[in-house]
Amino acid sequence: MSTDRARSSARARPTPRRAFVLPFLIVAALLGALGLAGAAVSTLQGPRVTAVDVDPEAAAAASGGRLIVSTSLPLAEVTADQVSITPEVPFAVDTSGRNLGVRFGLPLRDDTEYTITIEGLAAAGGGPATEVTETFRTPRAEVFLLQRGNGGDTVFRTDLTGDDAEAVFTHPHIEDFRATSRHLVMSVLDDDGSAELIVTDLDGGDERSLPLPGDGFVTNLQSADRGEVVGYLYTDEDVSAEGAQESRLYTASLARGAAEVEPTEIAIEGADPRIAEWRFVPDTDSILLLSFDGQLLLTGADGADSTALGTALSISGIARGSSEAVVERADGPAVIDLTDASEEPLGVPDTDLGTVTTITPMPDGGTIRSAAVFGSDGSPTGSTAVVRVGADGATSALTEIGAEDAVVQTCVSPSARYLAVLVAPAAAQNAYDDYRLPLPERLQTRIIEIDDGTQVVSLQGFDISWCQVPPR
Repeated sequence: MSTDRARSSARARPTPRRAFVLPFLIVAALLGALGLAGAAVSTLQGPRVTAVDVDPEAAAAASGGRLIVSTSLPLAEVTADQVSITPEVPFAVDTSGRNLGVRFGLPLRDDTEYTITIEGLAAAGGGPATEVTETFRTPRAEVFLLQRGNGGDTVFRTDLTGDDAEAVFTHPHIEDFRATSRHLVMSVLDDDGSAELIVTDLDGGDERSLPLPGDGFVTNLQSADRGEVVGYLYTDEDVSAEGAQESRLYTASLARGAAEVEPTEIAIEGADPRIAEWRFVPDTDSILLLSFDGQLLLTGADGADSTALGTALSISGIARGSSEAVVERADGPAVIDLTDASEEPLGVPDTDLGTVTTITPMPDGGTIRSAAVFGSDGSPTGSTAVVRVGADGATSALTEIGAEDAVVQTCVSPSARYLAVLVAPAAAQNAYDDYRLPLPERLQTRIIEIDDGTQVVSLQGFDISWCQVPPR
């Protein structure tokens, strides 16, 4: 009898396994209910921003900078009409999972607060939409300039006040230089007159040399806006020697380890290998070049798949953030869309500018033009007017350079906020030096706000790092 009671009692008590499972199921059910409730609340509230990633310094230095917004829910596709940016800048939008990306089509303005507003941000599964506003500020602009002098030549770094100029690289003879987002590259001549390309970081450190095609000299040094790549025209010292190279186009990488890699010649089959002018096409790996025989060609980074674009006298330029090149044809300036080779004449300004000496393209389809100033009697005054001509022909004066001075070059900043006007003061008494790239001994770079023509600063030196090509 006692045995039967013991067995009955044992059956009545729950086993340890059953005692654990029941509370676990209850807790799991509660957690599941809370999770569903949380998901329902999230869906009712719409996507929440969980992180924002943007590099203002990089976005101000080059086009292609991105702001990435991460959210709590996978997103429905966002279109460009849902996004606004103040101040305005061209942009593209992409949506992937919980992330929304805004890619800037131009470098951003320096020392400027940007506000990005996204309207109608909704979850992929539906529910209410939310509005997101993000704000950030870009840093103050820094530029590099070159000063030549009797005691040596120096590349300086400075802000746009000119008060804190800092020497970053000095050499007895610097012909030219270019700056990329991470490097400086200087074309120099040694004591024996041999050319050399020296690469440093932006502080002038980590110095190294790039190999050249031979013992010749380098001209028309340029840098691509992306990829840490430079290009130049190379000529052998003795061009009369058999097999000598003259004005051949080469490109080279500035990446660490590239010092052991030979430069790449950009040669187009069947075309004159001698290049008169050339340009990197912004935001691509393409190159626009003009050969000695006047042929205008668009080619890939290795010289393959070239497209003939007729004949031209010169290349005025290609604005950053644009696929349109301004070239000088025999019958006048023309604009070529490099994406499809379509062409139209350059827009006519609504004010007669007379003889135009330089044309610098702008990203918005407008141009900066320099022209001689004429007096009321129709005779030249000797002064030079620098004007902005909109895509619609509207003309506004930016600055006038007096008759005693000469305009050497104009360059637009990457963001198109500023214009750099390179001026040779007192030109008649300003002797040229004896460099391979000869220039007046005294040069000023005057920085102008394009919006209103205000002069920001005048800096001593030339080759401001905004310029895509050297003075000529």
